[in-house]
Amino acid sequence: MEKPSNESQSPQHQRGNAAARAMGAPAGPAAPWDRKRYRDRHGRGQRQPMFGIRMPRYRTKSGAFDDLVASHIKRLRAAWPELFVNLECAVEDVPPSDPLDWEERKVPLSRCFPAEKGLPARIVLYSMPLQSRASTWSDLEFLVRDEIVYDLANLYGMHPEDIDPDWGM
Repeated sequence: MEKPSNESQSPQHQRGNAAARAMGAPAGPAAPWDRKRYRDRHGRGQRQPMFGIRMPRYRTKSGAFDDLVASHIKRLRAAWPELFVNLECAVEDVPPSDPLDWEERKVPLSRCFPAEKGLPARIVLYSMPLQSRASTWSDLEFLVRDEIVYDLANLYGMHPEDIDPDWGM
C-alpha cells in the first residue's frame, strides 16, 4: 500500500511531520500545540472571549442603580453646590431590620443623618425597596430623584420644591 503524500495536508501538518521526520520519529499528525486551533470540541467552533474589544461590559442591576444615583447627585450638586459641601451619599441594598421611632413608613426608602461631632451629614438610599416600589426604569429615576431631594430638604430645613421644582411630579 502506498502512503498518502504530504501535498494534500495542511501546512501545519506538513511542518509537524517534517519536524517529526527530522527527529527520527515516524510520520503522523502534528502535535496539538503545533496546530493553529485545538479547542474545537464537538464541532461547535473555537472558544472566544465573551465580550468583544469594542462591546460594553455587562452591567449589573446594582451597578446601573449606583450610576442612576450618582447622576442625580451630580445634577443636584451642579445646581446647589452649597448643599453638598459637608454631605456624604451612600447606597445600601436593604435597610436595617430595626426601624427608628420617628420613621413614618414601614420600610424606609432612604434615611438622612445630620452631621455629628466631626462626621458629615449622610444620605443613605436603599436600593431594594426603591426598585420594588417602581414598576419601570423611568419610575425608578423619578423615585430616586424625589428621595434625594426630600432628604436634602429635611437636612437643611427647606421645602423640597425649593431645591427641585419638579419634586413629586
